[in-house]
Amino acid sequence: MTNHITTKWLGGMAFESNNPSGHNLRIDAGPDDGGEGSGLRPKALMLSGLAGCSGLDVASLIKKMKLEVDDFTIETIANLTDEHPKYYDSVVIEYHFYGSNLKEDKLQRAVDLSVEKYCGVMEMFRRFAQLEIKTVFHHK
Repeated sequence: MTNHITTKWLGGMAFESNNPSGHNLRIDAGPDDGGEGSGLRPKALMLSGLAGCSGLDVASLIKKMKLEVDDFTIETIANLTDEHPKYYDSVVIEYHFYGSNLKEDKLQRAVDLSVEKYCGVMEMFRRFAQLEIKTVFHHK
């Protein structure tokens, strides 16, 4: 299977990129780099892609396991190298679950399945970055 994405220059430092979902997204550099800050930053988008990919797995497993979760957030904290080309050499991925009836063992299993088995973006990141996974339970 192939993904084909078209990214079109809009002038200045801005681009528009399409997506199989039918939604487009805008990419732009910040004012420090000659852009207007009117779009998303490419490296940060990679972290959104990582969190989104794993989040979809976990959300699907929450549904499948019929777990009660009031809220769920993923924090990705990435370290960028100093030298060009700058890339993420380490990433901490924190899964935060909120609720009054959290089944910790099952939620941890959902995270583990995503991290170790299902999430393709996680696997890509593993090729160039040290990953640290944390699961935090916030009981109400």
